Amino acid sequence: MIQQKQRNVVRQRVHTRIREKMSGTAERPRLNVYRSLNHLYTQLIDDAAGTTLASASTLAGKIKTGGNVAAAKELGKLIAEKAAEKGIKKVVFDRGGYLYHGRIKALAESAREAGLEF
Repeated sequence: MIQQKQRNVVRQRVHTRIREKMSGTAERPRLNVYRSLNHLYTQLIDDAAGTTLASASTLAGKIKTGGNVAAAKELGKLIAEKAAEKGIKKVVFDRGGYLYHGRIKALAESAREAGLEF
């Protein structure tokens, strides 16, 4: 009998494989994305020091829509603004094991348009 894996277990395994090859530094932090059913969360992480430099999510009061593509675009702009306040221009994009599609793609493209380089 072939066991079927839950989707999140497979995603976590993919994310672990990605994280083995990628890490963020103070000069070029890792832009991590987590996608829940209803919301999106992003963090700028310095893996060398083990600290979160900035974070943003659709739970914050500024974004009125939930976890859809429109909210992802707003969230990309918001995290890029927070990065600019900290003097960060270049990041490493960590898609968190999710496919580069839909909300993840919208967030990434919006962050690029707002000034982040990756």
